[in-house]
Amino acid sequence: MGVDLDLESISEATSGAIGSLLSTTILYPLDTCKTRYQAEVRGNDQARYKNLSDVFWEAISTRQVLSLYQGLETKNLQSFIAQFVYFYGYSYFKRLYLETSGSKSIGTRANLILAAAAGACTAIVTQPLDTASSRMQTSAFGKSKGLLKTLAEGTWIDAFDGLGISLLLTANPAIQYTVFDQLKQRLLEGKNKTGNSSSPVALSAFAAFALGAVSKTVATVLTYPAIRCKVMIQAAEDDNEKTKNARPKSSKTIPGVLCAIWKKEGILGFFKGLHAQILKTVLSSALLLMIKEKLSAATWVLLLSIRRYLLLTRGRLKDA
Repeated sequence: MGVDLDLESISEATSGAIGSLLSTTILYPLDTCKTRYQAEVRGNDQARYKNLSDVFWEAISTRQVLSLYQGLETKNLQSFIAQFVYFYGYSYFKRLYLETSGSKSIGTRANLILAAAAGACTAIVTQPLDTASSRMQTSAFGKSKGLLKTLAEGTWIDAFDGLGISLLLTANPAIQYTVFDQLKQRLLEGKNKTGNSSSPVALSAFAAFALGAVSKTVATVLTYPAIRCKVMIQAAEDDNEKTKNARPKSSKTIPGVLCAIWKKEGILGFFKGLHAQILKTVLSSALLLMIKEKLSAATWVLLLSIRRYLLLTRGRLKDA
C-alpha cells in the first residue's frame, strides 16, 4: 500500500508540475502585463497604465517586446517546484486522510484543510523565487537582472517579502482545488465502476479545462484584494522613486499597502486588475489542469513500468 501511495502522489506531482511549466510559458507575456498593471498605485490622472493593454503597447513602442519574457526562467523554476510540492503534498495528504479516517470520500471541509496545508508547505519552499520573479516582471523593460543578482539586492528577509500574505493566499488554491475535486467527483461518478482499477480515471480535455476555469474564477474573486497586495509588496522599486527617496519600509507591509490603495484609488482600487487576474489565472489554471489530467494516466503507467522493472531487477540480483 505504501508503494502505491507514493506512486500515485509522485504521478500527480509530476503531471501537475509539467502542466504548470507549459501553461506558465504559454501565458507569460500576459502574466507580465498583469503584474506590472497591478503593481502601479497612482490616481487615475497620474497612472501610467490606464488599461492592461497599455503595458503591452509600451513594450512595443519602446521595442522591448522580448522584455515581456523577463524573469521567465525564474517563474518556470518557481512554478515547477511549487506545483510539484503542492500536488505531491495534496495527493499524499488526501490518501493519508482516507487511510487514517477509514472514509471512502473527502468532505468539503476536510478537502479545504488538506489543500491549505499543501499550499502552506509550497509557499514556504518557493517564496524567494516568487519574490524574485515579481521583481523581475516589474523592473523597467530591458533592465531586469538575473535571479542571483535580484535576490542579492536585499537580505534573506527581503527575499521572503509577502510570505505572510502568501500563507493567507493558500486559501486560493485550497478553494480552487476543492471546487475542482468536488465537481470532478460528481462528473466522474459511476465511471470508476468499470472494473479496471489499475489506473485513475481521467477527465476529458474539455471537461478538465471547463472545471479548471470555473474553480479558479471562484477562488480568484474571493481572494483578489490579498493577491494585489502581495504583488505590490514584492514589486521592484520604481526608477523615478529611487531618484527621489528610498522606498518607504511601510510600503512593504500589509497595512502600508492597504493604506496606499485606499488613499490613492479608493475602495475600487482593491479590485484594480481583477479582470486581468481572472483572464490570466483562469487560462493558466485551466490549461494546467487539462494538461495534468492528460498526463496523469501516462505518468501512472510509466511509473508502474519503472516499478516493475526495478522489482524484476532486484529479484534477479537476489537469485544471483
